[in-house]
Amino acid sequence: MTRRWSGDWARPLPAEPPAPAVDVLVPTSGRASVLAVTLAGLAAQDGPDFRVVVSDQSPGEPGTDDPAVQAMVRVLRAQGRPVEVLRHLPRRGLAEHRQFLLDQARADAVLFLDDDVWLEPGMLARLHDALTTLGCGFVGAAVQGLSYLDDDRPHERSPFEPWRDGVRPERVRRGEPGFDRWTLHNAANLVHLAAEVGVPEGGWLPYKVAWVGACVLYRRTALLDVGGFGFWDRLPADHAGEDVAVQWRVMERFGGAGLLPSGAVHLEAPTTVEQRDVDAFDVVLDADAPNDRARADR
Repeated sequence: MTRRWSGDWARPLPAEPPAPAVDVLVPTSGRASVLAVTLAGLAAQDGPDFRVVVSDQSPGEPGTDDPAVQAMVRVLRAQGRPVEVLRHLPRRGLAEHRQFLLDQARADAVLFLDDDVWLEPGMLARLHDALTTLGCGFVGAAVQGLSYLDDDRPHERSPFEPWRDGVRPERVRRGEPGFDRWTLHNAANLVHLAAEVGVPEGGWLPYKVAWVGACVLYRRTALLDVGGFGFWDRLPADHAGEDVAVQWRVMERFGGAGLLPSGAVHLEAPTTVEQRDVDAFDVVLDADAPNDRARADR
């Protein structure tokens, strides 16, 4: 069902609501104000049917107890969207938190959505349509900082390359072909690209990525097939790049794509991950290398 309008909010929900097509997984810690905006963006989405799981690692009082967050949770539930709010402590790092959320998922598709991202109405539907149509492992809407809207960087957009004949598996690593695509997602580059390319309103164009941060819709089976974030116990608690490691594994087996235009807006709040000395993809994929060589030698 689509979201219920306010005239139906006091009516009983169906005894057996439809199973969600998407589980939206939101990790959060100490950022109640931006989390409320993120949930408000979800409340503006129509189909497909989705469930929201918020996992809170805020120090001290739970951020999910904030009145604005609670109000948005009530709106989503009144609309007919199931919402689960969980408390997950102690903190063991980003990868462990994402694995905990993945363990809660049941839907065929899972959207990992950071707690500081506002989605344009209709963006979830476009992501789901693209994932279904392309049949790849993931599609993503890279977040854009609109404070950079007047900062035009054509030189950073030069790696842009659409997927023209379907999305295919590919390998990306630091220093190898494809890695330089990371500049596409700087500042407001995708906003300028969308204006140049001219995708019809409501449509989407898949393009090749280095990775996509903060808003990625996966086929759950593809994520599970590569082990999800189960490598978390091989990392120090202070790390970054866990999403890159997973996406590179998924891309090699199933392919992945970004979508143009991106209706995902970064709220530009200060990061809560201040220690970034360890990139998870260096640790995890270096460990994968002997297995990769063994497969190649067969």
